[in-house]
Amino acid sequence: MLRLYRDVNMQTFKNKYRTKTLRIQSWDYRWNGVYFITICTKGKAHYFGEINDDEMYLSPVGVIADVLWHEIKHHTQNVELDVFVVMPNHIHGILMINNSVETLHATSLPKTPKTMSDISPKANSISSIIRSYKSAVTKHAHRLGYEFEWQARFYDHIIRNEASLNQIQQYVINNPKSWKDDKFYFND
Repeated sequence: MLRLYRDVNMQTFKNKYRTKTLRIQSWDYRWNGVYFITICTKGKAHYFGEINDDEMYLSPVGVIADVLWHEIKHHTQNVELDVFVVMPNHIHGILMINNSVETLHATSLPKTPKTMSDISPKANSISSIIRSYKSAVTKHAHRLGYEFEWQARFYDHIIRNEASLNQIQQYVINNPKSWKDDKFYFND
């Protein structure tokens, strides 16, 4: 039974199972767009600090996560940062990709992967931006002797209109005030 489940829901690459992507297959994540990103720590551990009186107090690892998020715009072409918050066990942020020349829409739809480059994140895509950010935070935290791990994946949502953008911006800004009602709330 387990074997059948894997065959139906997972792809293989060189006979190794890969979990199915959560990304929209018909969307190129290098395209112009506004993306709401959530990244959690492994096991929802409170590596980033704590909330007291509706305010986030960053730990040293939280400071690293905060500073390096703001550095994304210096390391990635055509990306702008919008609101961002570090919470005890996750981060929320809005990234805007704004390519001046729209050449990426001509890319083909996904194909069966044949090489690692077929399944690896493309340069300046949301996946490559987040992979670099997570790697930098981990590297600097470990270099300074702090214990730290990310959850393996991240959540993204393509923001499609101004009303949705405004709603998500308010959610991010107010996240520390509503921490105990947050779906990521976990008091360790």
